[in-house]
Amino acid sequence: MTSTVVWGTGNVGRAAIRAVDAHPGLELSGVLVHDPAKDGRDAGELAGLAHTLGVTATTDIDALLGTRPGAVVYAASGELRPDEALDDICRALRTGAVVVTPALYPLYDPRSAPPEFTDPVRAAIAEGGGSLFVSGVDPGWANDILPLLVSGLGSRIDVVRCQEIFDYSTYDQEDSVRDLVGMGHPMDYAPLMLAESVPTMVWGGQIRLLARALGLELDEIRETLERRPLESDVTTATMGDFARGTQGAVRFEVQGVVGGEVRLVVEHITRIHPSCAPDWPLPPGGGAGAHRVIVEGRPHIEVTVQATDEDGNHSAGGNATAVGRLVSAIDWLTTAPPGLYDALDVPLLPAAGRIGRKQP
Repeated sequence: MTSTVVWGTGNVGRAAIRAVDAHPGLELSGVLVHDPAKDGRDAGELAGLAHTLGVTATTDIDALLGTRPGAVVYAASGELRPDEALDDICRALRTGAVVVTPALYPLYDPRSAPPEFTDPVRAAIAEGGGSLFVSGVDPGWANDILPLLVSGLGSRIDVVRCQEIFDYSTYDQEDSVRDLVGMGHPMDYAPLMLAESVPTMVWGGQIRLLARALGLELDEIRETLERRPLESDVTTATMGDFARGTQGAVRFEVQGVVGGEVRLVVEHITRIHPSCAPDWPLPPGGGAGAHRVIVEGRPHIEVTVQATDEDGNHSAGGNATAVGRLVSAIDWLTTAPPGLYDALDVPLLPAAGRIGRKQP
């Protein structure tokens, strides 16, 4: 059993606690929280389970890392605090732990990551002997291992497209939805996530991973962006009111260009309400979210994945599958040499020992 700490108990952390608890090869040995109001509460309660786990959350980072856990699932956000997240992760690596996280976008593809991210990580690994694997919460598998698997079914391939189609009305992270992405703001508002070069900073690593795996030389990475206003006032269950004329939908692409042609695409289509931009792709069956891989060529192939969790929530389902990829990687990472790994290194292992297993 690998003793495993979950660091953070937000949308990702809740799913991480459940995933670690359900894994037969892992033992939940600790939970780190930032909010003093969560200090001392049982991990099962924080994860939304119907039973306690006998593991008490703590704000004491030194004490918990001092137990030298075998693995750390770093589930705290890194979007608006990348330097702090990097420091936390290096702190865990120096204890010798295997660390898995979605928090550091630049490390999706370590080979192209800037040295201000890779140098501290490699130094921490050299000092402590740990390992790091970063995969996205968007979720990463939908932009790397799934499209690569599906591409192997094609004969002639023109474009590999990865789509996330999502209704943000179910997303329990209001600051990100309103301020980072711009939903509900006037159309002249400039949200950080949509600023020029930011989508490439976040998803460009996945384009580079795909290109490397497919043997492609990228000419460049381009971006496209479309925004649509709401045509009427809407009210959402989780975030309240959004006014007519404010931003209600966003569609952007991060494109990998090869030989002057767009060959690889990571596309995001997000709405605050299904009535906005109804001509854009929608999830099948009117659901709130889907991840789709489209291989344009001969044959034309489409694979759509929909996941739900926490009483049918698509956002929670996406988080859970992203976390599942990370937590499942711990077994492999604990047997591999210390290092900085990416999605092409770390296999997706079958769920051995988890089929039909009931949580206590």
